[in-house]
Amino acid sequence: MDLDTTKTQVLSDTQISLSRSIIAIGAFDGVHRGHQALISAAVNEARTAKVPSVVWTFDPPPKVVFGRVPQLCTLEEKLARITRLGADYIVVASFNRHYAAKSAKSFLDDLGRCNPSSIHVGQDFRFGRKQSGDVGDLASCFNVNIATPVNCDAGEPVSSTRIRALRAAGRQTEADSLQGAFDKVSQFTGRLLTEDLRFKETTQ
Repeated sequence: MDLDTTKTQVLSDTQISLSRSIIAIGAFDGVHRGHQALISAAVNEARTAKVPSVVWTFDPPPKVVFGRVPQLCTLEEKLARITRLGADYIVVASFNRHYAAKSAKSFLDDLGRCNPSSIHVGQDFRFGRKQSGDVGDLASCFNVNIATPVNCDAGEPVSSTRIRALRAAGRQTEADSLQGAFDKVSQFTGRLLTEDLRFKETTQ
């Protein structure tokens, strides 16, 4: 494994296997400023420890699959945004009703193949069938770092829900501010730095 590679490798959840890692987990819909802080903390810890950083995400986001909300950005944009934060790997788990039916233990076993020294998540992270697993269950198996919420100017936490509400109200400038600047040049350079291996045979 080459930690000096300039490209972020995108893998499926069945392809990844590492001897050590630091993982950030989340739906990361929109990759807003709160997500960016969580991911950056994991990437910085991994660089200090000289181990690979892994961002583990889901496509489509679970709330989108169950029809509760519209998606904030495409997978292509999400990958580009995460890549620009410096992750070594992005794991994209294809989220559908079959995946949602996986047990919490099965998800923990998947994470175990990356042998994480620590895992970074938001405080409300849930996983497994019927969201049966929580941060406490995660912490029973791994060292867990819970991200500190990032607040907007109004003092409220930055969230995908808040961004959707601002967009629905026609307050696009405010929504963009919470999501973070990302123009066409940023997306193009993010794509250049991403190597999508999900549909190729790989051995880590």
